[in-house]
Amino acid sequence: MNENQLNVDGGLLEVCSLEPLTGFFRDGYTNTGAEDFGSHTVCAVVSQEFLDQQKAVGNDLITPFPEFNFPGLKPGDRWAVCASRWQQAFENGAACGVVLAATNVESLKFVDESALRAHAVDVPNDLSHLSD
Repeated sequence: MNENQLNVDGGLLEVCSLEPLTGFFRDGYTNTGAEDFGSHTVCAVVSQEFLDQQKAVGNDLITPFPEFNFPGLKPGDRWAVCASRWQQAFENGAACGVVLAATNVESLKFVDESALRAHAVDVPNDLSHLSD
């Protein structure tokens, strides 16, 4: 695993989620490597619609699987999802939010960048430009 992997904006990856602990490597990031055949590289903020759509296509992200250290997800959780699964949800009208700063650039091999950007939910570190 490369600990200096980049996000879709060209910066170093930011944490996707530590609670629940996510990532193919369960390190909180969307780090990827040769062993990550699913490319768990999109940092999604899951919605009920996304969870329901994924369950309907056989990717149950709701049911806990403690034996795999998987707590089950609820709306609002951040999770490193497979890029192709996010793209599938997008194509089916069920895409959820994406944290671009925590989404690995490798996801762009499977996901349309404009679709990711259209679903961005990043909050800038500096909000001073938003004040009057």
